[in-house]
Amino acid sequence: MKNSLVEIYNSFAETYDENRGLFDMTEVFQSFYSQLDTEKGNLLDLGCGAGESFTKFFTDLGWNATGVDFSQKMLEMAKKYIPGMEAICADMREVEFSENHFDAITSIYSLFHVPSVDHEGIFRNWYRWLKPDGKALFTYATKEYTGLEEFDGYKEFLEEKLFYSHITPIKLYTNLEKVGFEILATDYRTIGDEIFLWITINKPSNIK
Repeated sequence: MKNSLVEIYNSFAETYDENRGLFDMTEVFQSFYSQLDTEKGNLLDLGCGAGESFTKFFTDLGWNATGVDFSQKMLEMAKKYIPGMEAICADMREVEFSENHFDAITSIYSLFHVPSVDHEGIFRNWYRWLKPDGKALFTYATKEYTGLEEFDGYKEFLEEKLFYSHITPIKLYTNLEKVGFEILATDYRTIGDEIFLWITINKPSNIK
């Protein structure tokens, strides 16, 4: 019987300190941060885990950060390292925030654990929550990782079976544009011997 994602990530938290700082995300962060229209603002990190690296990068620069994760143990660790972060234990599909509140949203190594049928609804929430000219950065699984153009199934990670779900990049881009986003960057990056698609999107400022 497969363990639930919550159970798996709670167990990962127990050994997280051993691997803290294993992957250097500095260049990725700087690339995203350079595109933002404000030096300080409000960040929403969905699937924030233990708050490393992106939440920590932002809070170190004086940003207000809200972290959402379904693993209470991961959030407890995040609060330990980032005391000022507002931590919300919830499924990213179920949280709600006010419109035009966030300057940036990140979802790093998390969205692809949610069934792809729910992705468009999540993007619509991001669009509502972002301020005009607000930007989001997220990682997306593709055939380069799963071996298939579209995937709904399990792959092994750290000796656990994790659920992954994705459609093709072309369908993804179409959905993002249908929601109203501008696609600023689509970069395949190999980090820690894993290749994922990193996507930066923008909520246009000329919305009515």
